[in-house]
Amino acid sequence: MKKIMIGSIIGLFVLSLLGACSQKEKSKETKRSASLEQPAKAGDEIEAADYHDVDNWIEKTTDPTEPADVFMLYPTAYQRKKEQSPVSTMDNINVRAGAQVFLANQGSAFESSGNVFMPMYRQFDANWLLSQPKEQQAEYTNGIPKADVLAAFDYYIQNYNEGRPFILVGHSQGAALIKEILFDYLKEHPEVNQRMIAAYVIGQAVTRPELAANPHTKFATGPDDTGVIISYNTVSPDFNGELVTNAPEAMAINPISWTTDETTAPAETNLGSYVRNEGGTYGKVMGLADARIDAARGLVICSTAEPAKYAMPESTRKIFPEGSFHNNDISFYYYNLQQNAENRVFRYLAEHTEVPVENTPETPQP
Repeated sequence: MKKIMIGSIIGLFVLSLLGACSQKEKSKETKRSASLEQPAKAGDEIEAADYHDVDNWIEKTTDPTEPADVFMLYPTAYQRKKEQSPVSTMDNINVRAGAQVFLANQGSAFESSGNVFMPMYRQFDANWLLSQPKEQQAEYTNGIPKADVLAAFDYYIQNYNEGRPFILVGHSQGAALIKEILFDYLKEHPEVNQRMIAAYVIGQAVTRPELAANPHTKFATGPDDTGVIISYNTVSPDFNGELVTNAPEAMAINPISWTTDETTAPAETNLGSYVRNEGGTYGKVMGLADARIDAARGLVICSTAEPAKYAMPESTRKIFPEGSFHNNDISFYYYNLQQNAENRVFRYLAEHTEVPVENTPETPQP
């Protein structure tokens, strides 16, 4: 399998490219944006990106030797400048760099579970999107971004997957679009849905009404079940705001104990966090984050991490109120997520003996 653990140093190097866009590139970007002053919405005629073009993939395992795949979508990486469109272009270097950093430092939790595929997709600037009337926000997300993601996933299934079971992974805006794969594409393609091992919809709510409207889906109830959705948003104990990534009747599972009750999983039972340190690089930290479900709000409460150090910065208060650990939804529970994804792959393959024995991984150890 082609490995994607790029490493924090490379991730930081990629970030340094954010300021390297030439004036010529900025001019091209502005001209492209002119035609997108009013982005297409759901129901409009939209031409999806071309995923035959290898440049439209952030990561594509070229030698898929593992018995399972991981299809991943990165979170919001687009911050438009004053004269730019509210929706990014496919060749936006800032988005590409942000996606690569996510892949190296958070998405890499899942790279040991299979062959990794992560497409580029056009996404909205979060500040612009949230400034629109609430009833229009989903219409925009289900326009250009959804068209790209469904086209990418269909291309992956038709050309790269080769019938293997797969995991879906997304965070934030990427998780919202993983939900579109779950509730749209997999509903229309039940034969593909049967190969879904698990969907990690992190930093985005999955609600009881959504599951009721999509009976082909189910929420995880433990560490071993397959064909399930894993979802949660992480906040501090004194969080009392409203998350744009949460919703009424949201469900959550504890990412340490993999239970759905409100029992606290102590920080000492956490397999390890992978967080950014003061030097800007990422490293493993033990005993950092505990986890408890707030069932009424469908949130995961972390009481042991210091909000001043790990919560969202003050500059994001418009979107993420004080006490939100949104940027660390994956980082706090990185090694738990890694072990759990490996375990669910193992369980799925054990239940589906048509997969060749020589390709079945060993039982993952905590």
